[in-house]
Amino acid sequence: MRNWFEQGGSDYARFRPEYPAQLADYLASVAPGGALAADVGCGNGQLTQLLAARFEQVIGLDPSADQIANASGGDRTSYQCAPAERLPLADHSASLITAAQAAHWFDLPAFYAEVRRVGVPAGVLALISYGVLELQPALNERFQRFYWQEIGPYWPPERKLVDSGYATLDFPFEEFKAPPMQIRVEWRLPELLGYLQTWSAVRSAREAGREDILTSFAADIAALWGDEHTHRTVAWPINMRIGRI
Repeated sequence: MRNWFEQGGSDYARFRPEYPAQLADYLASVAPGGALAADVGCGNGQLTQLLAARFEQVIGLDPSADQIANASGGDRTSYQCAPAERLPLADHSASLITAAQAAHWFDLPAFYAEVRRVGVPAGVLALISYGVLELQPALNERFQRFYWQEIGPYWPPERKLVDSGYATLDFPFEEFKAPPMQIRVEWRLPELLGYLQTWSAVRSAREAGREDILTSFAADIAALWGDEHTHRTVAWPINMRIGRI
């Protein structure tokens, strides 16, 4: 499978939205201990860093050396370049295992076998994703058309799993329901467009010679936005499959 995130780690670190503290608080509250959390497919460590204030040790794991190189460190965090299907962790060592915006890329049966190996008894596995962003009403119609109709055909098939909130993923664990949460930021126009540059679909459209789709949307959204330095609300729903090992 193509690793869409092998390059562009610095853009991920700069433009991807941060998870809310509420998410880390909740995950820590349901984990059966605070010794070790493992963040699999960690990218540049957004969730890894958030968990570090709540666990004695957090290990971020990602197959992309470029993403790891752009990860933020800390006293309680460490990173290793490793795939989800071969976790470099001791047996029954992690009380929490997370995969944030990453599980749709995994070989799930192999990953789940590793989860059962490295998780402590009654440990928690959380597959986290955030859905399609929403803008203020004056901008949202144009964005939704871009997402679903214009750039939509260029998403890899795995993106459909994110759009569904992982609802169709096989999840053979004792599942329970997480409270509703969302990511919410106040962005200027360059931040929104910078975030879109990190999409695999944008890269695919460029490779297919369809830069016109991107420039047309950028022009339209800029006209609707007004002053590019104006801050506007951008929100994503957080979806989660969570259960005990």
